[in-house]
Amino acid sequence: MGPLRWLPLFGQLLLLWPPAARPAGPSRAFVVPHSHMDVGWVYTVQESMRAYAANVYTTVVAELVREEQRRFIAVEQEFFRLWWDGVASEQQKQQVRQLLDEGRLEFVLGGQVMHDEAVTHLDDQILQLTEGHGFLYETFGIRPQFSWHVDPFGASATTPTLFALAGFNAHLISRIDYNLKDAMQEAQGLQFVWHGSPSLSEQQEIFTHVMDQYSYCTPSHIPFSNRSGFYWNGVAVFPEPPPDGVYPNMSEPVTVANIHLYAEALVANVKQRAAWFQTPHVLWPWGCDKQFFNASVQFDNMDPLLEYINNHSAQFGISVQYATLNDYFQALHVSNMTWGIHDHHDFLPYSSEPRQAWTGFYTSRSTLKGLARQASALLYAGESMFTRYMWPDPHGTLDPTWALQQLQQLRWAVSEVQHHDAITGTESPKVKNMYMEHLRMGMLGVHKLMTSIALRPPVAGTGPPRDIMGPQVTPVLSADTSPVGYSVSVYNPLAWKITTIITLTVAFPSVSVTDELGHPVSAQIQNSTKDPSAYELLILTTIPGLSYRHYQVRRALEDQAGTRELVAPRASTLKFSLKLRNQTSQEGKLLVPVTNDCYTLLFDQDTNMLHSIQDRQSNHTVRMTQEFLEYQANGDVKQGPISDNYLFAPKDAAEPSWEAVGMEMVVGSLATDIRQYFYRNITGQDYIYSINTRLAHVQASLAGELLCQRIEQQYRVGPLDLNREAILRTSSNLNTQQVLYSDNNGYQMQRRPYKAFKSNPIPRNYYPMVQSAFIEDDKNRLVLLAERAHGVSSQENGQVEVMLHRRLWNNLAWDLKYNLTLNDTSIVHSVLWLLLGPKSTMTALHPRSGVALQHRPIILLKELADEKTPVHRPHNPWPVTLPPNLHLQILSIPGWKYSRNHAQHLKNLQRGHPGKPQANLYRVLLRLRHLYEAGEDPVLSRPATVDLKVALGGLGSVVAVEERSLTGTWDVQTLQRWHWRTKAGHLKGYPTSPRRSPRDSIVTVYPKEIRTFFIHFQQ
Repeated sequence: MGPLRWLPLFGQLLLLWPPAARPAGPSRAFVVPHSHMDVGWVYTVQESMRAYAANVYTTVVAELVREEQRRFIAVEQEFFRLWWDGVASEQQKQQVRQLLDEGRLEFVLGGQVMHDEAVTHLDDQILQLTEGHGFLYETFGIRPQFSWHVDPFGASATTPTLFALAGFNAHLISRIDYNLKDAMQEAQGLQFVWHGSPSLSEQQEIFTHVMDQYSYCTPSHIPFSNRSGFYWNGVAVFPEPPPDGVYPNMSEPVTVANIHLYAEALVANVKQRAAWFQTPHVLWPWGCDKQFFNASVQFDNMDPLLEYINNHSAQFGISVQYATLNDYFQALHVSNMTWGIHDHHDFLPYSSEPRQAWTGFYTSRSTLKGLARQASALLYAGESMFTRYMWPDPHGTLDPTWALQQLQQLRWAVSEVQHHDAITGTESPKVKNMYMEHLRMGMLGVHKLMTSIALRPPVAGTGPPRDIMGPQVTPVLSADTSPVGYSVSVYNPLAWKITTIITLTVAFPSVSVTDELGHPVSAQIQNSTKDPSAYELLILTTIPGLSYRHYQVRRALEDQAGTRELVAPRASTLKFSLKLRNQTSQEGKLLVPVTNDCYTLLFDQDTNMLHSIQDRQSNHTVRMTQEFLEYQANGDVKQGPISDNYLFAPKDAAEPSWEAVGMEMVVGSLATDIRQYFYRNITGQDYIYSINTRLAHVQASLAGELLCQRIEQQYRVGPLDLNREAILRTSSNLNTQQVLYSDNNGYQMQRRPYKAFKSNPIPRNYYPMVQSAFIEDDKNRLVLLAERAHGVSSQENGQVEVMLHRRLWNNLAWDLKYNLTLNDTSIVHSVLWLLLGPKSTMTALHPRSGVALQHRPIILLKELADEKTPVHRPHNPWPVTLPPNLHLQILSIPGWKYSRNHAQHLKNLQRGHPGKPQANLYRVLLRLRHLYEAGEDPVLSRPATVDLKVALGGLGSVVAVEERSLTGTWDVQTLQRWHWRTKAGHLKGYPTSPRRSPRDSIVTVYPKEIRTFFIHFQQ
């Protein structure tokens, strides 16, 4: 890609941010000491704590206490909380409180981690922020005011909205496309007010600072030294700090002989940066990865250097000072400048230089991405289930303190994996294993909790709860111990009534299924795709919001008199002969239809491939095929660009990766499954890819609408050959003009027109799909919904391709040193739902279907010991039902203990600190999100009004509804964010909710609003 492509954008930047005449006087450098502490990446959390992270806090606190002018910003809470709970002495804790009170130590961002922005889901971003902010407020009474998002690989437009809702006054980012950053630097356009959502008002916009080309690190090379610039403590050593305190690459100490040289280097860098900004205030970050593990040597060298520069300020033309982000942004704010506006577009994808497109991580370690989202969905369900157990009163023997601990363990694990080197798949194998272990342990604890609630207590004659499975796992009902059957409880974690099909795997072909009243229910039995000796049991269920359905699954004896009408019907299987990839088709003469009320899918017998889909409502037919292809990656740096955990650099266009395809259709009364198996060669015994397509045979009624109008597909991919990147390409006759739409974090959609880059066009036209993507023409829209993040692209008209898996190795020294080559030999099992139809229909279905995929029902199982075991009928609470355009984003008991009155909370903290506070089990956190953009749908884009006394009536009598900031730490009535002057005439967005009384239980949520409340029930 040549620089000429950016001339139109550069011209726009000049109009938006015309070079300003800076106020007269010297530049003022704000030296911000910090340490970038990755929660994972190359080393595990415990390895990092032992080698350097604990020493950062220990030595920084000591050095700040020594000299009043020193400052430091702390970012990620996971390391700080580990230090606070396991390392810090009482004296150090008191010193931290004093430094916070004096503003010399500042917490910025304040989340558990610095989350990735490309492949994380909105719910999980909010969770990790909430976890960190809750700890900071409970412990210190402080609420972070600024972000520090310096290392995520690209910037999402969701983030400025979330940070504004959290009460932040300014947002700081760094990694955006190198061409764009160069243009913005030249136009002095690195600072602006970001209006992240087109539907929200200016109240949800935020001042944004993009770091210049030096990013968050101090220049590491200076003219007179071959060491590490301004890093006098050198480089951290693993696994243990060196006993003599001498680290590699320690910079030369500042002395009388070299202080002028150091000063010249620092001043030159400040002046270079000053030219890229409109004000004389220069943010000069002092720190980098794993720095300040010896804060003494750092400050002892920087103190005299800053003093020297200030003593020669007239000569150098600048002044310098230690600063926090509050110091820097306060100086900008009081300058009363007029700032340009950046609209709702994001800064994705990210390229750091030519041939280095950071779009591979959108798919890297797909298994970890899937597990992270499964854990998130399980936590979401567990939170509301526990809240419903506690209110209006606990109806069992469960220990609430133990229950909260199980939820807190999974909250920590899900928060941790949102780190920008975790869910991204850019970590080393041992760190990936750490994340997965933490997630699985957390899930196990919440499994136990949910079992205790839903299956409590076992009635006489039954065993204890035997098994529980999450929403993305098919429970296996084994015949090893010859049980007569199982009690199955199904929990709907959404605040809508849903109709769906749940799938169990059983060891016997004859099964009867009955509900709570002993009535037979719609079910279907068929051969399993996973185990040839097992069977899949499909059950049709309708469940109200935040409620249960309970079933008994019993082994049926086919010759038993009087029971045949209760036996689930067996689906029939139709097998087709293997077809070669280059097999010619008779152009639609041998088409096999699969039909429900909403769609007709046509499969070509000549090719065993999908031929077309008809939307029966509009009677439109779209030609459509799906196949697997692979990009081949280069593994030798001497031969050209390489793909790795981060980068996607294919040698050429993708090529088909299979030679033959088999197909079978499993036809039943409840659903039809079309199973396609793709073989790398005609003689192969094992397939390398498969697609299992399911079409449910339900009516397109209001209850079954979402189920009827989706085509569910599950894929099996791998193991791949080395240096292959596997995609599923869906090709259609839609005239899309190569325009793709993909989501930012499951929150809002971005338009992605194909860009004809001269260099690296394939990977630079890849985008993250966290939850959804679509292509469309003037008649139809094809929507793809995902249960994990993928890379997605439209390389040709009417096409959309999803990258499903990557397996790579290269000889780049950096990747080899840190084991970042991504030799992923796993088999990936991922799910997409396809929706097809007129734009108006798809606009209404798309957001709700995406939520339904993310939060599928939870299935809980218990063995039946004998034939006489009665049906399980536990307490089934009054349902919670919200309008169809309103999503219950969270209903939980956070457990924080602090006064609702901020001033009182601070007084309580000043009185003393008697150890870890006891959890508050009565504060209920509720968050609501409007799913639609303003003007998107004539009905569903309207404001949604709900009376919380009615909606939450099953939990008890609501006595107060207290609106809070996004993470719960501010009362919105007292939250006053800074106002930044902007150019007149910019888009102001749409009306948002007016202030309301806490005693008013009626809430109106406007398009795309996210509103957070503490609900107080009558005890």
